[in-house]
Amino acid sequence: MTTLALFDLDHTLIPFDSDYEWGQFLVQLGVVDGDQYAQANQQFYEDYQHGKLDIDRFLRFALKPLSQHSRVQLKEWHDQFMTDVIDKKLNSAAITLVLRHLKAGDVCCVVTATNSFVTRPIVARFGIHHLVATEPATEGNRDDGRYTGEVNGIPSFREGKVKRVEKWLQSLDLSWETVEKSYFYSDSMNDIALLEKVSNPVATNPDSKLRAEAQKRNWPILELFT
Repeated sequence: MTTLALFDLDHTLIPFDSDYEWGQFLVQLGVVDGDQYAQANQQFYEDYQHGKLDIDRFLRFALKPLSQHSRVQLKEWHDQFMTDVIDKKLNSAAITLVLRHLKAGDVCCVVTATNSFVTRPIVARFGIHHLVATEPATEGNRDDGRYTGEVNGIPSFREGKVKRVEKWLQSLDLSWETVEKSYFYSDSMNDIALLEKVSNPVATNPDSKLRAEAQKRNWPILELFT
């Protein structure tokens, strides 16, 4: 039987929000309207933390810069983003957690609302090959076509995470019924739908709302960043 290990990314495996940091990085590069973009980026981040994010409005904001530049240029910037921002903040306890599941032979997947352009290279740093993320739409070939600024399919957010995970499981000829054990590590109350779906929910570096919910339900609480 298969054991499934699902991980949220932002504030779960990494001690920050990769979507927010990418936005701030674009401001530093000078490729977006600095003050206005930074202010909007901050507001969307606070809305997410307070559980009131308008996901469609946010994605129009977050994906627009991808549509304004070539894939070659975007990759160059993202490589710099990995070096200047991400690699300096990777956490050894989080890496150890993932390695434990990988060494056990578990099917590991990061499930994140942040788009796959931003997150795929970060997830690769953990040695995880499976990623369920919000997918930016492209013109032509998905792998090298220019980004349109729109979303391809259902955003991987709240209940959408459950739907996207179930579709991913089907692609592996798996289902909740055929998985012996399933874990989901998350920090956010926004992920309650998927936490309720797995057999082993783990509140990981939880926000105050999720911490209270985990204590109420006797879910384990894991602190990776203390």
